Amino acid sequence: MEKRWISLFVENDIGVLAKISGLFAGKAYNLESLTVGMTEDETVSRMTIRLKSDDETFEQIKKQLNRCVEVIKVIDFTNSPIHMKELLFVKIRKCSKGDMEELYRIAEVFGVSIIDYDPESVLMECVQTESKNNDLINLLSSDFKTIEVVRGGSVAIESISKTEW
Repeated sequence: MEKRWISLFVENDIGVLAKISGLFAGKAYNLESLTVGMTEDETVSRMTIRLKSDDETFEQIKKQLNRCVEVIKVIDFTNSPIHMKELLFVKIRKCSKGDMEELYRIAEVFGVSIIDYDPESVLMECVQTESKNNDLINLLSSDFKTIEVVRGGSVAIESISKTEW
């Protein structure tokens, strides 16, 4: 089983997301990440999907997606150089003054924005790769007791220079 990435250009219509996600559910394929957003053309949306599968299953998934009337284009990013980022919010509560100072240092090192705070809590926003976000979560989980994590799915686009970022 290998991590796979696909991007779909789909019609921006009611029910398309449900149909695509239903295709995965109906075949018992597990989506690890799914993001959807409008493109420069208001009639077209772009979906970025991450899943784990073997080669044979992944080929079957791509064929099924290509058969969907609402799907305009399927792009396999699995072996392509891409730029990919994931949105992450982390709320840390019940902080001491020393904890707050440490959180500001961590934010600086990780390139994280502190977007809200009060005397005992901090809300961090991070737009990084999945692995960098995982590193941040692991660090915060080991050092702080009361954290809340909200992650958005990753978005990706093919690299111009053919170098991964």
